[in-house]
Amino acid sequence: MVQFASNLLTADEFIIQYGDCDRYELIDGELIEIEPTGTHEQVSAFIGRKLNVEIDRQDFNYFIPHRCLIKLLGTDTAFRPDVILLDKSQLINEPLWQKEPVITLGNSVKLIAEVVSTNWQNDYARKAEDYALFGVPEYWIVDYLGMGGREYIGKPKQPTVTICTLVEDEYQKQRFQKNDRLVSSIFPNLQLTAQQIFASAELI
Repeated sequence: MVQFASNLLTADEFIIQYGDCDRYELIDGELIEIEPTGTHEQVSAFIGRKLNVEIDRQDFNYFIPHRCLIKLLGTDTAFRPDVILLDKSQLINEPLWQKEPVITLGNSVKLIAEVVSTNWQNDYARKAEDYALFGVPEYWIVDYLGMGGREYIGKPKQPTVTICTLVEDEYQKQRFQKNDRLVSSIFPNLQLTAQQIFASAELI
């Protein structure tokens, strides 16, 4: 992650200038360059594939867009989640959706997954707080390299999936490691372990 110390941008300016570029997001008006590795993309793709299987199996009216921004109203922040699950039935209420893939209402989102990289502090702290206030029902923090602080993933540090479930306006967090089966409120029948996600980063 690269943070630029140039002039601050509003969220609207960011969307106009960088909305089509997957390499950037905006936090408090500051342009942040996203630098995902190849294995980061493998993990994101694997999660998206598994969730799409569940969407089809359950015949949910959800989908995972290829590209999407979350614009937090009243702030100069626009996040670009690694995986975002949208409720198609709610998009009619989105003021920008017909023109550009920008979400401004929490009701449109069912689940977000962020794959942890060098900016792990944002994933565990800043985004967890903002996604909770935005009303995202479920937020996955996928730390396949065990990079997060010990207060987040325990000691000794090891690869961890943290699933945050929204209760009122705060997240209740549960850690999953090794062969733990993930517990999802959005997909209660999901048959997926933490280790399966971690293994998706392997080059074999």
